Amino acid sequence: MPFAVYVLGLAVFAQGTSEFMLSGLVPGIAADLGVSIPAAGLLTSAFAVGMVIGAPSMTLLARRWPRRRALLAFLVAFVAVHVAGALTTSYAVLLATRVAAALANAGFWAVALATATALVPPAARARATSVVVGGVTVACVAGVPAGAVLGGAWGWRAAFWAVALVSLPAVAAIARAIPEERPSAGSARSELRALANGRLLLTLSVNALFQGATFCTFTYLAPLATNVAGFGSAWVPALLALFGAGSFAGVTIGGRIADAHPAALIAAGMTSLTAGWAVLALTAGSPAAVVVLVFVQGMLAFGTGPALISRVLEQGSAAPTLAGGFATAAFNVGGTLGPWLGGAAIGAGLGYRSPVWVSAMLMAGAIAVLAGQVCFWGARLAEPVSAGR
Repeated sequence: MPFAVYVLGLAVFAQGTSEFMLSGLVPGIAADLGVSIPAAGLLTSAFAVGMVIGAPSMTLLARRWPRRRALLAFLVAFVAVHVAGALTTSYAVLLATRVAAALANAGFWAVALATATALVPPAARARATSVVVGGVTVACVAGVPAGAVLGGAWGWRAAFWAVALVSLPAVAAIARAIPEERPSAGSARSELRALANGRLLLTLSVNALFQGATFCTFTYLAPLATNVAGFGSAWVPALLALFGAGSFAGVTIGGRIADAHPAALIAAGMTSLTAGWAVLALTAGSPAAVVVLVFVQGMLAFGTGPALISRVLEQGSAAPTLAGGFATAAFNVGGTLGPWLGGAAIGAGLGYRSPVWVSAMLMAGAIAVLAGQVCFWGARLAEPVSAGR
């Protein structure tokens, strides 16, 4: 695997840390800036919305740029807005920096996915995608807990400074390791037309439902562990890290399998995930079951997810950077939809197991869409789609 692919994973690690670390910093931000807890919580929502909007819009903006230039522009902008966020005393300015950081993150993600797959032969594209996505799993294992520790010890601004500093080696490495090649690109209209085919749209829907299922339970893992399984609050960081460890194992193993057997991995992974969420919902009162299933579900989710992202990139090969943007948008639509549905279930009085049932239902929906896609077109999961088909 080229060194440049791992460099992209390093940058995604820094950005993933920024995306998820606010969950542990909200109280400190609220107290420091004199706003309510819900207002501080909107900073997370602003980032999610910025990612969904930014993925297609930023890739349209940068689709003709040389890839090294695009990656550097997005990453430098990401660093700059974190410095601004660390310095500001204004809630409004901090909110604006979160939206700007999300736009830069979304653009970087889309270009990084296209770049990683372009740097390797076709037989290694799923593994390259897994390395990039693996940056998010490392963020869950190490970056997010480290951000929480920094925030607790030196205030929330320290976590913002840390994200900016961790991003700087990636800036230098990208400047040296990524070739300055300009991707071939037609008109925006022709590329959008190439992506507007039924199979790709259904694959994007599968991706959104899949990620929604993952982030629905992950978001509410803490109350599930403390209120249902009976863990003390001190165990919550360990369980979150365990999910991240499973995720890292999943991307490491799944990337190797996906290149050789993508259809089998997607089918087996999605089926196992659906069953696993249902089993977790039923056995959540058992601490031992929760420990095992948190690891296993993290492994299955991030072992299967990159194969689905690779499927989007294959089907959108006529417009690879835009396809990366669409894949990023679908990822974040799921990351927004899942927690919202899980929260709605809890708010309806269905208890802290209910988000896990929601995850199972979202996975069942993803399987139904995928099965309908395969039956309608009568094609293998791994078959690429030609432009305009």
